[in-house]
Amino acid sequence: MLCLSTLVLVIDNMALTVAVPALAADLGATPQDVQWILESYMLVFAGLLLTAGSLSDRYGRRKVMVIGLTLFGAASAIAVLATDPGQLIAARVAMGVGGAMIMPNTLSILMVVFPDEAERRKAMAAGAAFAVLGLIGGPVAGGALISTLGWEAVFWVNVPIALVAILAALILMPESKGTAAKPDPVGAVLSMIGLSALVWTINDLAHGVAWVPLIVAVVALAAFIGWELRTEHPMVPLHLFRDRDFSGGSLSLTLVQIGSGGVLLVLTQYMQFVLGYTPTQAGLAFIPMFIASIAFNGLGAALGAKLGNRTTVVAGLLVMAAGFAVLSFSSAGSFLVLAIAQVVLGAGSGLAGPTAIAALMSAVPTEQAGVGSALNDTIQQAGAALGVAILGSLATSSFTAAMPASAPEEARRSVAAAVADPSLAAVARQAYDAAMSTALLGAVAGVLGAAVLALILLRGRKAGAHAAAPAEQRPVPVATAH
Repeated sequence: MLCLSTLVLVIDNMALTVAVPALAADLGATPQDVQWILESYMLVFAGLLLTAGSLSDRYGRRKVMVIGLTLFGAASAIAVLATDPGQLIAARVAMGVGGAMIMPNTLSILMVVFPDEAERRKAMAAGAAFAVLGLIGGPVAGGALISTLGWEAVFWVNVPIALVAILAALILMPESKGTAAKPDPVGAVLSMIGLSALVWTINDLAHGVAWVPLIVAVVALAAFIGWELRTEHPMVPLHLFRDRDFSGGSLSLTLVQIGSGGVLLVLTQYMQFVLGYTPTQAGLAFIPMFIASIAFNGLGAALGAKLGNRTTVVAGLLVMAAGFAVLSFSSAGSFLVLAIAQVVLGAGSGLAGPTAIAALMSAVPTEQAGVGSALNDTIQQAGAALGVAILGSLATSSFTAAMPASAPEEARRSVAAAVADPSLAAVARQAYDAAMSTALLGAVAGVLGAAVLALILLRGRKAGAHAAAPAEQRPVPVATAH
């Protein structure tokens, strides 16, 4: 059930990227409309994660997840009926609210259902495998559905998945909640404003610094941190960052997201505009990464229990860095190198991902599992958005520099526009090949930074040999100790 809840969110986001051209033409959406269709979900989702996690701990994780799934499925059905961009944007906002209520509970419920650490690692590996399935399968399924049923199909498919997940939750999942605490409305409002403004700022980096959202983000988040450290009943347990496993696992995953967040976008464009793949073929081309990730998720869980979190995470991150490095030197005509590099990438992410998540969640007390999971999700979401902005800008600037100065401005900034011009197509493909290599070397730097952080911060102890009490039994520092 938890895997289905994760799957519906990942498939939706990935399939929608394939549907953009069709829905834009049908609804008469401008480029600005398309940007809001994509980003309205992310702004609401990121802004509500911490609040949703706190509500889950207080009122019940299954209850909040079921409400989120219901809202997500209903909003998806409404999106199908949209006749103009404004209606679709409104539906996407509602889907973002539902998604924020779903995401934090996947890990928090998993902690309750699987109290044994070895079983929890296996469950996290299975969850990560389903996320990769959605990541790869989303564009493939989306392309097939759009070609036969139209862009509306990418929203229709969410409805049955959400219904099955709701039924499974009501029948199979136990309810759980944390220790009752007073609400923190000030913290909730400040977090929503600050995080939404932060994601807005990051998403606009490719067009320059958006100063108003940036100032709002800095002021609101600074006020949020100050309030949470001072209030008697904080919504977010910031003291978790004092734990090396939580801070090391969370910050390492964030750097991985920054390093790899924009790679899927860059690779997808590379496959379509340089190699000439259709959207469906581009999705199928990621299958080597999917298979390797599935295989090594289980191995990563087993090695994490035997060798310890630090050794397994660092080894996985180094393998990922090697995969990015191989990918950066692939030639435009070599799918074999592309496939080998993807296998290495999938192997590295399978080793590092579930183990890093297991390490950071082991530091979260069960009564605060919802908001602890949401805190980790929020940091990673910001890292992913920042990665898209940084690597996307890096690829664009490198592509522009490699294009002839005599080329039209639009062709120098957009590979799609450049390859559409027969006189520029060949040089544009070479330029984007070089631009992708530059972006991938940036990803190598990000992942190596994550490995250094993991080596310094994560504890080297093995699972089951914790010197401290298990996460479920660790005392929660009182607010006055902050």
